[in-house]
Amino acid sequence: MTATNEKEVLRHFLEFPLWTSDPVFQLFSTLEGAVERANPDNRREHFLYVEGTRKDKVVLVAHADSYFDELLSPANKGIIHAVEERNGRFYSKNDHGLGLGADDRAGCAMLWLLRHSGHSLLITDGEERGLTGSSWLMDCHPDIADALNTRHQFMVQLDRQRATDFKTYSVGTDVFRDFIHTQTGYNEPDRDRRSDIVALCRDICGVNFSIGYYEEHTASEYLVIKEWMHSLKVVRKLLENPLPRFPLGVE
Repeated sequence: MTATNEKEVLRHFLEFPLWTSDPVFQLFSTLEGAVERANPDNRREHFLYVEGTRKDKVVLVAHADSYFDELLSPANKGIIHAVEERNGRFYSKNDHGLGLGADDRAGCAMLWLLRHSGHSLLITDGEERGLTGSSWLMDCHPDIADALNTRHQFMVQLDRQRATDFKTYSVGTDVFRDFIHTQTGYNEPDRDRRSDIVALCRDICGVNFSIGYYEEHTASEYLVIKEWMHSLKVVRKLLENPLPRFPLGVE
């Protein structure tokens, strides 16, 4: 796929409505082998899993929900979410005080572009509301929780601001962090806060990579296209290599 086509895939994901995760799940549900589970009583308890084919596969994670979905009044739900490009950046064109939604539609776009890599895909909901979907997966779906943690080498979440950071939070080891830095050249600024991998990584390590967005959760949110492209290239190169398993808590 050319860079132009990759950028158009990114734009397509960024232009999905901010108020619903449904279009993201509907697209990924077309993939062969997709396992989708949802709680009809709680729309945040929702995930979709596609197991990869590689023996040394990892889990690629992104969340379909947007921070802005609960900020939309009922009257504004259904508004067109338009995106414009200026000076190598994507911005929202909305006049409703809403941001771009690159957190984490930009990560979902990367998973779509990596869907033929042989690695597993996991789309969650409710990350912005306390890791709801990933916690529900681990608490109520032991078959998927076990598959994630016993049949994979580690997890990679694509849901981080800035250009060249990685974060392992509480689900990394020194050996794993050294491996990620050596393979990517990215650096870990701190281990504060959390993302879905904190809930999902029970037995294996996990890492979250920068994907080029800034000022998330604000109306000023933007994404630097070149930085997103770079992270896609870095992750793609990482995934092409033979990958060792990194058990959590084992140095």
